[in-house]
Amino acid sequence: MSTFSSLNAATTALWAQRRALDVTGQNIANVNTEGYSRQRVDLQAIGGSVVPAFFSTSPGIGAGVNADDVIRIRDAFLEGRGHTEHANSARLVVEADTLEQVETAFREPGDTGIQSLLADMWDGWADVAKDTKTDAPRTQVLERLQTLVGGLQFSSASLDAQWGQTRENLDVLVKDVNAAAATIAELNKAIKVARQADLPANDLSDRRDVLVMKLADQVGATIRPGEYGSVDVVVGGMALVSGSSANELVVAGPTDPALVTATDLPRIVTKAGNYPVQASGTAGGQLSALTTLIPEYRKQLDDIAAGLVTSLNAVHATGFDRNGDPGGAILSGTTAATLAVVITDPKKIAASSVAPTGGVPALDNGIADKIAQMRHDAAGTDATYRKMIVGLGVQAAVAIRNQDIQAVITTQVDAARESVAGVNIDEEMTNMLSFQHAYSAASRMVTAIDETLDVLINRTGLVGR
Repeated sequence: MSTFSSLNAATTALWAQRRALDVTGQNIANVNTEGYSRQRVDLQAIGGSVVPAFFSTSPGIGAGVNADDVIRIRDAFLEGRGHTEHANSARLVVEADTLEQVETAFREPGDTGIQSLLADMWDGWADVAKDTKTDAPRTQVLERLQTLVGGLQFSSASLDAQWGQTRENLDVLVKDVNAAAATIAELNKAIKVARQADLPANDLSDRRDVLVMKLADQVGATIRPGEYGSVDVVVGGMALVSGSSANELVVAGPTDPALVTATDLPRIVTKAGNYPVQASGTAGGQLSALTTLIPEYRKQLDDIAAGLVTSLNAVHATGFDRNGDPGGAILSGTTAATLAVVITDPKKIAASSVAPTGGVPALDNGIADKIAQMRHDAAGTDATYRKMIVGLGVQAAVAIRNQDIQAVITTQVDAARESVAGVNIDEEMTNMLSFQHAYSAASRMVTAIDETLDVLINRTGLVGR
């Protein structure tokens, strides 16, 4: 290696260490920037010439260092694991929140809960059994029936409102997903152009990764690497983003909970082709709430209301009112929303089990007492309702426990991702000192070569004289 070749090697060292210091400064500046991936200069030795030439041989010593490439530090496996765990966590959060709101709709335990309203209604019938001669207990039982009906209707309306709000939230989320997918497609295009022109695209890749993680939270997106740094975003086996093009999603199905059927459920489909998309993440949790969780408890509530109508009317129809007339239906409706009290006149309450004799109505309490004892029926309304509430409580507790477990898993995966891609100040300070000393050594090498040349030139001059 000639003397001037040594100067060139030292120059490349100065350039490489200065660029490494610049990258270290960039990392430190973005230590708190969301989605930023730490960068590192890819230092590669410049080897000696291996091409033979006349009167020229290579000493085998390299020509310095090359620092043209700046790479992002990412772990593809941990990124994919992060997408999966974030999707699971987002889905479980929505399901746990849904069950919590369902519990709120039933207001249990509490004085305004349906269980308390049922107890008050049964107590009202017991009061009628104690006093069949006056209208006061009969009026009271009608009022308590109205209160119970109002409570059932309120719970049904609360579930319907929760369903409608969830449906609207899903619509908004899908629009946000479409916007993010379109942006990722544009970033794919820009990254591909930059890579083809051998230009840096690390910042563009960071922006894209933030959006991909957002889509993982929203719809359970995963990625497939493409050419020139682009990626395909996949949701439930369907390509949401393919290179520089993005598919648009829409929410199909009924917008009214009363119209939901087994063959027509809310679902996410592609706008072009109407292909179903098996979404996870927040969208998956919302779809579970719309198709399973809320309809399941709404149906159970309707069954309880229908059972109350059937059982109460059946017993009441066997009695006789204060006018001596046979008892008729006291409640009407087939669902909690359509439940209503039919009787408005307290004299129409059929509390007696004995038919009138000689035109004089009997005043015994057989039917009133029988209705009051219905609260103890193992297959009655109270038992069915308690079973539903216990099941709801267990399901909500399991959902919260699963959410807590998943939160720990997600935190661990995020910590592992951050340990690879995140900026560590201590590490960057160590690198900065290392590059600084390397830069000083390269500078000292230039000085040493300069001094050597000065001595050689001066001595040569003396010899010549």
